[in-house]
Amino acid sequence: MDIVLVIARVLFALIFISSGVSHLTKLEAMTGYAKYKKVPAAKFSVVLSGLMILVGGLYIAFGVYADLGGLLIALFLLPTAFLMHAFWKETDPTAKQNESIGFFKDLSLAGAALIIFVLVSTGTDFGPSITGAFFNL
Repeated sequence: MDIVLVIARVLFALIFISSGVSHLTKLEAMTGYAKYKKVPAAKFSVVLSGLMILVGGLYIAFGVYADLGGLLIALFLLPTAFLMHAFWKETDPTAKQNESIGFFKDLSLAGAALIIFVLVSTGTDFGPSITGAFFNL
């Protein structure tokens, strides 16, 4: 089952690793979108969030303090759901549906990240790891 856990970790982490790299390599475009969404300190927020999800994704994928990785990702996703996917503000039905999907996707992934945080920090087997838990709940 270790191989299944490793595959699951990598599959979960890929979206965050990829998005983190995009935050940093497409900084101006991401900053423009963040400004459009009225994110405070847009450029700083893009860099900070990019680093959070990149590091969090790598931590989970490699099993290096995966609990901290899960926490970083959850701390990114929860405010992002509300700041970037405020479907309740949309009047166009298509835009409302798309933002609703993004909102609930972010909440769902935040839930999964928090599950990783709790499981790893309480010592549950999370597959091969080169570190132990960062937190000790």
